[in-house]
Amino acid sequence: MSINDEIFYGLLLALGGFLFSMVLTPFYTHFAYKYKFWKKQKKTTVDGKDLPVMTKLHAHKFKHVFPTMAGLIGVISVTAVTWIFNLDRGQTWLPLVGFLGGALVGVIDDVINIFGSGRGAAGLRGPVKFILITIVGLALGWFFAVRLGWTDIMVPFIGDFNVGVFWMILIFAFAVVATSNAANISDGLDGLSGGLSMMAYGAFGVIALFQGHIMLFGFCLTVVGWLLSYIWFNVPPARFMMGDTGSFALGSGLGVVAMMTNSFLLLPIICLPFVIEAGSSLIQLASKKFFHRKVFISAPLHHHLEAIGWGEAKIVMRFWIVAGVCAILGIFIAATGGAL
Repeated sequence: MSINDEIFYGLLLALGGFLFSMVLTPFYTHFAYKYKFWKKQKKTTVDGKDLPVMTKLHAHKFKHVFPTMAGLIGVISVTAVTWIFNLDRGQTWLPLVGFLGGALVGVIDDVINIFGSGRGAAGLRGPVKFILITIVGLALGWFFAVRLGWTDIMVPFIGDFNVGVFWMILIFAFAVVATSNAANISDGLDGLSGGLSMMAYGAFGVIALFQGHIMLFGFCLTVVGWLLSYIWFNVPPARFMMGDTGSFALGSGLGVVAMMTNSFLLLPIICLPFVIEAGSSLIQLASKKFFHRKVFISAPLHHHLEAIGWGEAKIVMRFWIVAGVCAILGIFIAATGGAL
């Protein structure tokens, strides 16, 4: 195929992801209201401490019922479009399984949040989610290194380094765990995680295209198509939340795509807003544990910006802009640094 045919193929898959998601949304909405998929407000940190600042900032969102687990729409649409039109053992099988593996961890967490009761009803405990997504990452990493035989890491401007099977499995698992948790942490404002993920998948899709991985490019654009549909309904005021089902699926799939494009070292550049979000939460936890004081009024960073008076739309839009710049920068480094 020519480059025009390849781009057209990817755009068709993006359109398919978008249209399928738009069709599924009314069905999800019907069932979400019928079976009361109401989001319970998180009021405690991972270490069990109260969250008075965030509880106050988001109290208005929980005055009325607010469905969650809308990530199911994306899981179904991306899986269906990929399975029917774009399934390939070498290029799309692994990212699809990673996407579904993250979604499974998220579904468990969302179901507990929706139907659980008491103080533990906010979902799975942090360590449990970490263990589950680590298992997913290690399993995918084993397949990547052993069955597909990928053991090289690309260092921009230098070249490929063979790290061996063992280290590749660990690096792969780290990429999946890091992106999954970062996407989950960023899912705190209407449209925030969806927009950041759309920029990142778009960037890795372009990298995959110019590497000749056409089906992987198509997978990335299928996810972008779903996210366009999701953001349509999730811009303030949001109709629903993607929940951990969506955020863990997006993060896990993104980690796999980064590894399959041999762009592990570009991941923190293209996904810099995710890194900042996760980093701010980590800094807050460490500071509270070791110094008994907070660095931020509330973490992650988007909650701190809310607390100092930034409006929700202003935060989301500016994060999107930063994500777009980082995506362009990552593609530029890939093009000039030898990754393409």
